[in-house]
Formats: sequence, structure tokens, C-alpha cells
Amino acid sequence: MLLDQNVPRAIAPWLRHLKPTWIVHHSSDVGLSGEVDKEVFAWAQQHQAVIVTFDEDFADRRSFPLGKHYGIIRLRIWPTTVEETQLALERLLREVSDQELCHALVIVGRTRIRVRPGGRKKS
Repeated sequence: MLLDQNVPRAIAPWLRHLKPTWIVHHSSDVGLSGEVDKEVFAWAQQHQAVIVTFDEDFADRRSFPLGKHYGIIRLRIWPTTVEETQLALERLLREVSDQELCHALVIVGRTRIRVRPGGRKKS
């Protein structure tokens, strides 16, 4: 899992504690601070990581088509504090299985979670 630079850094250790079998990186810890979306996306694909972000650009299926990535979780909550982020992710993890996150575009709003499955296409 790769937490985008707009996700509070404190979420990485919290998520590692919550899901000890997951490998969780924050973009700032892997040299992606200040990088453009394409670079963040490329790193995530190279490392087979699901991206967690507040950036609405990652939800654009024209730029990041379903079936062409390992998963994107777009958080649509406000404010983007550590506490609100934790609440949103806790709700996501209760309602959506790890398997459903793979290759999907998941939009986590204040009251609703939308999952757009993106079965990986063979090349």
C-alpha cells in the first residue's frame, strides 16, 4: 500500500498496526515527496501497491483506467485530519474485503463507499 503525500504521515504506522500483514509505505518515505501523480502511480505499479489518496485526479478512469492498476482508494472526506482519515479507513476496512480492494477504484465518502471492480486484464 502506498499513502500519497497528501495523506497524513501518522496514518502509515497506524495502518501497519491495524493490518500487520500489509506492507504500508508513505510516499515521503520512498522518495516521492513533491512528485507528480504519474511518478507516484508508476512507483505503485512497480511495487504492486494500492494507492491511498485525497487527490481526485487518481479517480479519473481516463488517466488511470480500471484493470491497469493494483488499486486506488480515493478518500473524499473533510477535514483531512489524522482522526477523520482513520475513521474513513476503519469504515472501509470493515465494509470492504482486502480482495475487493485489489485492482479496484474505491471512493470513500463521508456516508458512502463505492467500489468499482477492475479485474486485471491480461496483456
